[in-house]
Amino acid sequence: MSLVGKKFPNVTVDAMSEMGDDLRINIFQEATENQQKVLLFWYPKDFTFVCPTELHAFQEALGEFEKRNTKVIGASCDTNEVHFAWLNVSKDNGGIEGVTYPLLADTHRQLANILGIVDQDFEYNEEGEEVFTGSNVTYRATYLIDETGKIFHESVNDMPLGRNVKEYVRLIDAYTHVQKHGEVCPANWEEGKEAMKADRTSTAEYLAKN
Repeated sequence: MSLVGKKFPNVTVDAMSEMGDDLRINIFQEATENQQKVLLFWYPKDFTFVCPTELHAFQEALGEFEKRNTKVIGASCDTNEVHFAWLNVSKDNGGIEGVTYPLLADTHRQLANILGIVDQDFEYNEEGEEVFTGSNVTYRATYLIDETGKIFHESVNDMPLGRNVKEYVRLIDAYTHVQKHGEVCPANWEEGKEAMKADRTSTAEYLAKN
């Protein structure tokens, strides 16, 4: 079930800073109390393969998100201790040393299960007993939350598929344009390009030029 247009769950979760500080982070409050957008991205597991490429990609783009008043937060179901251990492994050894944004440690999977992004299922054996199947880690889910705590974008990739970080910058630009100007953004819109009014005349004029 899609959560777009709904408020992000008001749940507080353990987290780890790059300095090794144990934190408690509530994504909804981060957005509403600090009047900022939040980009929350989930990845399956620390010390894996595609995951560090994504964490470094978000780090490299961190300045672009900060310019757009957007806080980046990573998340998995690993513990704070595992997060910190990974933060102390160099990039050329597959680690995430140099990542400076916080990482949620949703070890009880409370928030991940509310969001419905955990790879888990249950089957029944011949004796009628419930048997767990699945990896019990999260898919590559991404949420963009606005200053009111509303989710304005969500996407979920299967585990082998890394994300395109530039697309989230574009989506934030588009949503900010809508907020400021009350216009709608057509396909492939980028900052500086023409947007439209939400009516047939404007759509027809746009299509005639494009």
